[in-house]
Amino acid sequence: EGLIEFYDSFKDMFEFFCKNTTIHGTIRLVCSGSNRMKTAFWTLLLLASFGMLYWQFALMFSQYWAYPVVLTMSMHSEPKMFPAITICNLDPYRFELVSEHLVQLDRMAEESITFLYGINTSARLFHMNGGNIHVKDLSSMGNLSRSSFKLSQNFSLLRTTDLRSGKKHSSVGFRLCNATGGNCFYKTYSSGMDAILEWYRFHYMNIMSQLPVIINISDHEEQIEDMVYSCQYDGEPCRPSDYVHFHHPVFGSCYTFNSKGTDPFWTATKPGIPYGLSLILRAEQKDHIPLLSTVAGVKVMIHNHNQTPFLEHEGFDIRPGIATTIGIQQDEVNRLGGNYGKCTTNGDDVDVKLLYNNSYTLQACLHSCFQHIMVQKCGCGYYYYPLPPGAEYCDYNKQPAWGHCFYQLYNRLRNHHLNCFDQCPKPCRENLYKVSAGTAKWPSAKSQDWVRQALRHQNGYNSTSNRSDIAKVTIFYQQLNYKSVNESPLLSENLLLSSMGSQWSLWFGSSVLSVVEMFELLIDTLVLSLLFCYQRLRSKKTLR
Repeated sequence: EGLIEFYDSFKDMFEFFCKNTTIHGTIRLVCSGSNRMKTAFWTLLLLASFGMLYWQFALMFSQYWAYPVVLTMSMHSEPKMFPAITICNLDPYRFELVSEHLVQLDRMAEESITFLYGINTSARLFHMNGGNIHVKDLSSMGNLSRSSFKLSQNFSLLRTTDLRSGKKHSSVGFRLCNATGGNCFYKTYSSGMDAILEWYRFHYMNIMSQLPVIINISDHEEQIEDMVYSCQYDGEPCRPSDYVHFHHPVFGSCYTFNSKGTDPFWTATKPGIPYGLSLILRAEQKDHIPLLSTVAGVKVMIHNHNQTPFLEHEGFDIRPGIATTIGIQQDEVNRLGGNYGKCTTNGDDVDVKLLYNNSYTLQACLHSCFQHIMVQKCGCGYYYYPLPPGAEYCDYNKQPAWGHCFYQLYNRLRNHHLNCFDQCPKPCRENLYKVSAGTAKWPSAKSQDWVRQALRHQNGYNSTSNRSDIAKVTIFYQQLNYKSVNESPLLSENLLLSSMGSQWSLWFGSSVLSVVEMFELLIDTLVLSLLFCYQRLRSKKTLR
């Protein structure tokens, strides 16, 4: 009894609480005891306040558990690393192993164009230069025999017509069927040019699948001087260690400058054209495959370090005979991840096994996901993507229906019906580059003679055509300021508690200690109930 204050009844306990608590309004229940109308009014008012309070609490918790984010933007200015730059000459190799098949494909294309449009394409369009790139010792591999592959005649280009809105619409395409010859559909385009390019690429992939998966072209690769006549960064000439070479089946011979982003030579300390990367490039397609790409010039892509350049998605073209200046503005995006959104730090927690050896990107994950599904569903891999272990590239001599399978899968991917977009989150940290370009004719009419002479003496440049076959490109930081966009919780734990306290003060004008008083009242009620139960049991026992 010295430790716990006892009450004679629940009424005494409730009156003591109402008179001494710091919760506003409760004392009115006691003081208005002689006026039942006032007592009922204040009782209803307190109950309504409790109801409104916990309704507000429910709204706050529902908002908190939705994990909304707010974007905060900040500007930073500091020296930073120049981005990686990839350039390609749009002149893919004609490997000796498949050169005969490419010649046959060119003839088929010529016949198809004549059939569709009655145009007799000149032989000059489909010429092939004798200086092909050779791959050593491939003929010794029995499964790569030239005679084992034959171009299929089952995918001829056709013109189709259909009625839409009472008008005739013509389209061009080719027919694809499944393995049993059923479920056929036409892969058609309203533009005959697009149809011919897609048809040519489809056959081209089957031809190129005859090459080994890993081709060592180091003994045959072009010297960078054959494509890059001049290279300077920040006024200093580029070094052989500043670039890596690779071959793209569509975009040809490619070079990536500053691919790792670890060399202090590529640190940008000043903005402006004089402090950027300046290149004079060869833009001539001497061994060009004309129906693989109708573009003449150079493909350029600006991207992050240790990142696979997906030129078909993000690259842009540089015109021959033009000086192009490209200004870069960098943005940095930091995502929260976890409950606040799906993102990955380095791709280790992603279910898709990446087929690229570089750092994680959304495109690399989507391509890898699609290739895994392609191998699973179609039994072979898409030629433009790396292969999973144990798989082989598609060849309609071995898998006649792979085209039917591929185009259906690709349409499902584009329509987000495959789960690749669900399995591939965005990176939690990402650098984005905004570019703005300006162009001018280069070299000018008065300077082109001495410019060509200088290139001829310095680089062995030899112009054999009347058209422009060189291009100049300068890539630079417009500003060293960069914008950082960061996600932060809209309702953090501290803000949630603060909001709850504000609501509690609004409806009851009290504090955290008032909550303790309410808990004390509950404990006293429980103890008093136990004591009354004990007394009853004891009195019954005494009566017995």
